[in-house]
Amino acid sequence: MSETTPTTHTFQVDLRGLVDLLSHHLYSSPKVYVRELLQNAVDAITARRAFEPASPGEVRIWTDGHRLTITDPGVGLTAPEVHQLLATIGGSSKRDEEIEGARRDFLGQFGIGLLACFTVARTITVTSRSAKDPAAAAVRWTARDDGSYTVTELPDGEIHEVGTVVELVARPGEDWFAPSKVIELAREYGSLLPVEVTVEGGEGPVRITDTPPLWEREWPSTTARRVALNEYCENVMGFSPLDVIDLDVPIAGVKGVAFVLPHATSPSARGAHRVHLKRMLLTAGADNLVPEWAFFVRCVVDTDSLRPTASRESLYDDAALALARDAIGAQVRDWLADMAASDPTRLEAFLAVHELGVKALARHDEELLETMLPWLRFETTAGSVSLVDFVRAHQPIYLATSVDEYRQVAQIAAAQGIGVVNGGYTYDTELVQALPRLDPEAKVEVLAPGVISASLDPLDVDAELGLQSFLNAARARLAPVDVDVVVREFNPVSVPALLLDDRDARRERQRAEAEAEADDLWGGILASIKQHGPRAQLVLNHRNPTVRRVSAIGDPELAGTAVESLYGQALLLSHRPLRSADTALLNRSFMNLLEHLTSD
Repeated sequence: MSETTPTTHTFQVDLRGLVDLLSHHLYSSPKVYVRELLQNAVDAITARRAFEPASPGEVRIWTDGHRLTITDPGVGLTAPEVHQLLATIGGSSKRDEEIEGARRDFLGQFGIGLLACFTVARTITVTSRSAKDPAAAAVRWTARDDGSYTVTELPDGEIHEVGTVVELVARPGEDWFAPSKVIELAREYGSLLPVEVTVEGGEGPVRITDTPPLWEREWPSTTARRVALNEYCENVMGFSPLDVIDLDVPIAGVKGVAFVLPHATSPSARGAHRVHLKRMLLTAGADNLVPEWAFFVRCVVDTDSLRPTASRESLYDDAALALARDAIGAQVRDWLADMAASDPTRLEAFLAVHELGVKALARHDEELLETMLPWLRFETTAGSVSLVDFVRAHQPIYLATSVDEYRQVAQIAAAQGIGVVNGGYTYDTELVQALPRLDPEAKVEVLAPGVISASLDPLDVDAELGLQSFLNAARARLAPVDVDVVVREFNPVSVPALLLDDRDARRERQRAEAEAEADDLWGGILASIKQHGPRAQLVLNHRNPTVRRVSAIGDPELAGTAVESLYGQALLLSHRPLRSADTALLNRSFMNLLEHLTSD
């Protein structure tokens, strides 16, 4: 057969516009051209092995920096198939069940994947011979970035080998075909592929594939496997894992490992997980593979069932992914429960870094909460202890729902033997409130100011009467900041004053400050919602020597200034934010004390 006259055709799309779309909108980087070439080659080999199981499966890449070729012994193409594949480009996106079923074993779609190579090449040549139709002529398809292509049927005998050779000619000034770059990209995308891939560029061929994946190999010992996985994590993920969790979700076709981070990370951080689709790297930044609470793991998995997005650079968030995500979460949870039962030392090392993540999970999993509760630590007036131990020593236990509330009372409550838990940290309030469901004898009450003030010892009648004059002066000085003054006796003696209030009192203080700073209109609105609930209390400790000396000052002005200073100290110790009225009071008391000290 003589070589037929080439016929020239034009794509039924604006190719320049399509390349721009691929480069700037669909794909994150031109580097995906290597992935698209590898996908087409692996798909061709898979298609041929469907009817010739013993057919060869080596993919060879050659590059000199300007030209790149990739050769596969796959199913090949006939001239009509070349036209048919090109005709689908830019056509309808409709996919019936028959087409979807036929593509289930393939990584990509030949036409659009091949056009992605125009992001780095100015011409693409495909030379192919069909394995399905040995009598068909070999065909050569040459496409240019001006939007035209030619199809040529080659003479008999010119191409003997079944399969496909794709040749790319680089765009001027591009370095995407540099041998070192091609080797790097081929390893990134294709190191786990089930066919052998080699790259040659000036030196001997470099083997790219390293299969099966480490987590699926047979190892002489558990230690050898762990060492290999640790080394892989350091090289690929950039950290040495605290532990490794095996993942296997057959129903979603997911298998791999989860590496536990060796350092604390924010619960809001979106994890970057490596996902392979049929052994081809899909993405190194999947952030929807695991539940949000499992922010302390980074996964490497392979799947043959989950759907990729159009760019094949992330996972499509559908029901199948949700199922896989829940199953992975369940396996991470089982790992935690097994550690609690069999290896408490390792569990404590994990919790020292990732306790917050476990608390996040335990909120929604009562079985895990019951298992982990003896190991979780909470800030309490008895130190950092487990709730199980704390409940044994204190009944009831009081829950401070914010860090500020806890700091106000912690020192005094500890001295008075009152058990208070700081619920102001993330998830702690929910976990403490869940305690009675696990232990019906445990009593949890929300902390109110009256709990602390009721534990403070009142003064005897004569002592309190003797302090009335001082108390009247003190109350008058603190009335502008809406604070009452009382005197009690309590431990520790070193604490001169305690500032107590509740959420209602704090809201009223904030409202009053906003009213003072607002214009007439908003000031009137804020004044209309004024509350008349209990005010904050400054509790002076009569056992403290400083308080006794202050209460004995005969000069009302100086005594008032001293009370303002005690209020300022108690305010700072409670870690409350200072209002403008508080700042003015503290400045005034400081200046008055200086004036008193320096006056004749």
